[in-house]
Amino acid sequence: MTDPVPRPSRARIATPGDLRDLAGDFAHQVEIDVRFADTDAMGHVNNAKYLTYCEMARIRYWTDVTGEPIASGHEGAESLILAEARITYRAPVFHGERVTVETRATRLGRTSFVLEHRLTARMPDETPRLVATSESVMVRYDYATERPTPLGHVFVAAIERYEGRTLA
Repeated sequence: MTDPVPRPSRARIATPGDLRDLAGDFAHQVEIDVRFADTDAMGHVNNAKYLTYCEMARIRYWTDVTGEPIASGHEGAESLILAEARITYRAPVFHGERVTVETRATRLGRTSFVLEHRLTARMPDETPRLVATSESVMVRYDYATERPTPLGHVFVAAIERYEGRTLA
C-alpha cells in the first residue's frame, strides 16, 4: 500500500439558502461532465445515473485516501463491496452541466464504513445548486472466504487522518 494522499484544502461548494443541504465540510471532490447519454426521455439525467456518479466518487475516495486501488478481479482478492445506498433527489440535472460529488466518511465500523455524498450541478459561470444527497455503506470483503473482513488499522488511520477526526 502506498502512502495516502494528504487531505486537500478545498472550499466547500456553496448552495446559498438551501435548507436541505448537508452541514459541514467535505474534503474530497470529483467533477463529472454530464453526457447526453446520461439523460432520459424527459431531457434530464436519469435517476440511476446519480448513483453512478456516487460510485465514481466512492472509488476515487478510497484510492485517493488509502492508496489502494479497487481490485479488478475477485479471485482471492480483498476489496470493497457496496452494502447499501440511499439517495435523496433534490433537483434535476441536464446535459452540458458539471456535477460535483463531494464525499466524506462519517462512520467506521469493524468491517464497514459509511460515506456521505453531496451532489451539486451547474452550467459554466453559474452558481452551483444542490441536486442530491446520498449515503453509501461500504464493506471490506474477502473474495477468497466470501466473508467481510476487518478494515484494518492502516485503512482506519488513513481515513481518519484524511477526514481530520476520529470516526466511530
